[in-house]
Amino acid sequence: MLSCKDNTLTIKASDDLGFIYGIYEISRRFLGIQPLWFWNDQKIQRRESIEIPEGFTYRSEKPRVRYRGWFINDEVLLATWKVDGSSELPWEMAFEALLRLGGNMTIPGTDKNSRKYRALASRMGLYITHHHAEPLGAEMFIRAYPDLEPSFAKHEDLFIGLWKDAIKEQSDSKVIWNIGFRGQGDKPFWADDPRYDTPKARGELISKIIRMQYDLVKEHNKDAVCCTNLYGEIMALYRDGNLELPEDVIKIWADNGYGKMVSRRQNDDDPRVYALPTESDHGRHGIYYHVSFYDLQAANHMTMMPNAPLFIGKELSDCLSNGAEDFWIINCSNIKPHLYYLDLVARLWQTGNADTEHYTQDYARTYYGTDNAEAVSKLLSQWPEYSLKFGPHEDNRAGEQFANHITRMLATNFVVDRNRPAPHLNWATSATTFRDQIIWYKELVEAAANNYEQYLKQCETTEKALSDTGKELFKDSLLMQVKYMYYGYLGASLACESMLLGLSGEYKKAFYQAGLAREAFLAGDKAQREREHDKWQGFYENDCEADIKQSGFVMEYLMSTLRAIGDGPHYWAWQRDVTDSEEDRKVTLLLSTTNHLKDLELFNLMKQKIC
Repeated sequence: MLSCKDNTLTIKASDDLGFIYGIYEISRRFLGIQPLWFWNDQKIQRRESIEIPEGFTYRSEKPRVRYRGWFINDEVLLATWKVDGSSELPWEMAFEALLRLGGNMTIPGTDKNSRKYRALASRMGLYITHHHAEPLGAEMFIRAYPDLEPSFAKHEDLFIGLWKDAIKEQSDSKVIWNIGFRGQGDKPFWADDPRYDTPKARGELISKIIRMQYDLVKEHNKDAVCCTNLYGEIMALYRDGNLELPEDVIKIWADNGYGKMVSRRQNDDDPRVYALPTESDHGRHGIYYHVSFYDLQAANHMTMMPNAPLFIGKELSDCLSNGAEDFWIINCSNIKPHLYYLDLVARLWQTGNADTEHYTQDYARTYYGTDNAEAVSKLLSQWPEYSLKFGPHEDNRAGEQFANHITRMLATNFVVDRNRPAPHLNWATSATTFRDQIIWYKELVEAAANNYEQYLKQCETTEKALSDTGKELFKDSLLMQVKYMYYGYLGASLACESMLLGLSGEYKKAFYQAGLAREAFLAGDKAQREREHDKWQGFYENDCEADIKQSGFVMEYLMSTLRAIGDGPHYWAWQRDVTDSEEDRKVTLLLSTTNHLKDLELFNLMKQKIC
């Protein structure tokens, strides 16, 4: 509670976090500092004083969700970025933004980062919880014992030792203890230990381990809160009755990585099992929800969710209606690309209602300025409308990974064995030949490139008309992401054209198209690197998951393969076509009169000749 009486501003709270929230409410309400000020580059003006009216009172409402926060996962950008020479400051600003949005819990990174930054998060008042692949926040077995087989059956004592160490290390922190058991590297444990070859055997071992971990935690603190993830393979074990859990453990249900509360796709298998508690699921419940997801298929990691706020609002409201209100952990990856949706989710965990009909305009007004709100909100609203639809379900909308990973899969298949279909695409297409896979993909990405081109033109036109209040932020956020998507899908479309020409034996034309595809992908990388200014220097340097620049490099492999097939082994015919006069090309007393050109040199000469 905030109150102003007798020229004194008072904060009353029931715990330390309450005082922190009170300070940030004063910051927002009276100083105009927005929750995402750091990440959205809010221009802050110095004030000599502020006036708080006598008699002012503000009483905060109890948040709708008890434990709520961010999982900073796949944090490849944050992991290498520094601000003012500090690698810790970005994490401090992440935790501050979370607190300003009303969060109280975090998984502070993945693997080594989670151990590195949990003390900072704890000092700032946040609860710590853990990655489902790192139960109790313990060091992964294979890191502690790299020369041993990660088998619980063989090394039970060593696993227990790691768990005990983790409990001791976090004894001074507020912790929501995640208990469970997965294999090393975020996969089913039986991938490392195949002796557990039935659901019953797998469930029995996980149930045993969960009970052991639970007892260890309760020995340390009888009032400790524990949770476990019903994620991936664990969901099936639970639904089929093969998993036993202590009654007071919070069960965490997960979306499929695309914002829909159904089980996630596993490689080519997409069962879409309903993933929310029913009347028979007693106890406390929570969710693990992805605003960002990395799956090497079609998800979004470097760009915003491709689904609409209305869709997300409905899914999360359904979670609350079904009793999942004790725990929300949101996968936010590198934060900056996902601010628009992170703010939306925070409104829902705070009040249970985000007013999705008016949310976009309110967000645009807050961060882009009142004078720009209408134009920016209109374009933000169109983001999901321009996304590529790759399947029959409402959530089957593609992020940037669809443009990059599938292109690389197809190009690799062309180089390695183009006489067979590319593997691992049955989740997306029923095509049974490599040519038909490319045709299927080309139809989708070509349409997407055309759509994003139109979207980009609208954004560029709007950017010119924006006032200074939000112009740079617009270029840093929506405009940059639309460019990333446009060039990614343009590159994918050109790559398809290249491979189809190659399959038809038109290798020189295919080589040229692959070169154009390379340029498109690298233009996408350039678009984001150009928005590295001021404190953002180096932010996008480690885009190594979606990795649009790698798509460009893969096009170089494709170019080399096409040249080897069509111009090898002498590698002079194509060069003479672009460097020699028509008369010289007819004279073949000497096969070559100059040094061989590298692939990119040859491509550039081709481009000059065509243009």
